[in-house]
Amino acid sequence: MVNENLINKLATLSESAKYDVSCSSSGVTRKSKSGDIGSASGWGICHSYTEDGRCVSLLKVLLTNYCIYDCAYCINRKSNDIKRAAFSVKELVNLTLEFYKRNYIEGLFLSSGIIKNPDHTMERMVRVIKELRTIHRYNGYIHMKSIPGASKELVYQAGLYADRLSVNIEIPSEKNLKYLAPEKDHASVFTPMKYIQNGVTEYKEERKKSKSVSKFTPAGQSTQMIIGATNETDQDILRVSSVLYLQSSMRRVYYSGFIPVNPGDTRLPAIRQAPLVRENRLYQADWLMRFYQFSSEEILDDVNPNLDLEIDPKLSWALRHPEYFPVDINICDYHLLLRVPGIGVKSAKLILASRRFGLLDTYQLKKIGVSMKRAKFFMVCRDYRGLNVNSSSPEYIRSLLVKKTPRSVASNQMSLLFSE
Repeated sequence: MVNENLINKLATLSESAKYDVSCSSSGVTRKSKSGDIGSASGWGICHSYTEDGRCVSLLKVLLTNYCIYDCAYCINRKSNDIKRAAFSVKELVNLTLEFYKRNYIEGLFLSSGIIKNPDHTMERMVRVIKELRTIHRYNGYIHMKSIPGASKELVYQAGLYADRLSVNIEIPSEKNLKYLAPEKDHASVFTPMKYIQNGVTEYKEERKKSKSVSKFTPAGQSTQMIIGATNETDQDILRVSSVLYLQSSMRRVYYSGFIPVNPGDTRLPAIRQAPLVRENRLYQADWLMRFYQFSSEEILDDVNPNLDLEIDPKLSWALRHPEYFPVDINICDYHLLLRVPGIGVKSAKLILASRRFGLLDTYQLKKIGVSMKRAKFFMVCRDYRGLNVNSSSPEYIRSLLVKKTPRSVASNQMSLLFSE
């Protein structure tokens, strides 16, 4: 039975957890077993989203919102006069199990403020997930935030019980991180990331020798950066992301638009809300790096250090590089197909498979899923050799593709602020 005191703690600590966006899950399959509780699906947990697009699925909660740090961008910083609470290990374990059995949740997203020191906090968090796994045989999804500065032993213990671990970078450059969060530095973030990567690598090696070795963070690790609180360019941000993706265990980098939860802090920009469209463009650019074989240097350079907010990064790149177009859909390679606006990964693979049986025309390309409205300016095929970015000009093609709709300030964006 969940008592009123526990409900009050839950209200406080889930409220404090809502600003963390890196809580999606994917890639873990764990079947239900006789005597165990729950299962996890390989297609990921079902998520729900707030009206501003943020994920609030799972039991997304903090162990505590007490914190010894005073980060300028954080609602839970020690200098804020807010309602504080902390779960005991037993309370959080029981709450998770009660909610899971009632089908309220499909997993747990656990984070925390820092109490006493990183290891003390991490040890309590590890006890929660260890007890769920080993005593209650809970098989549902668990995503746990690793505390920056935590010891190698505790990070390794967490990796044995969590499906995914994450360590937030928070601010892309160390200089600005030290300015806004004097108690933190990038070393305290990258070191646990390295521990996780090493654990995954060791698990893969051991797995070759024995099938019975315990899994280690099977859904890998993720991180999060706050966008708009400091003066880094999109080029700076994507450079950091591209380096992080060199680690095989890094699955996602999340970009969180700055939310002014501490408006009186003079170290922060005086804005009502960060442009959410910038966050969206960063996710699109991130997608290009992960699935479209783009490098961060191709997407942005010193001449264009920030993403174009009017058009997506792929179209922006194509308009800046008309020398690559038009491409002949029937002979170009996969790498170049992926560069054509309007052609996605799935469409590109279908084009390669289909053209073995003959030359493709516009009707077939539409059937495959190609968006001809965009692609036609960058390609030719059996029955189409019309206006393109080279026969015309990038500026003219851009004017055709950019919708000119009158709007009020930021009316094309979802609200970044949470409703009261």
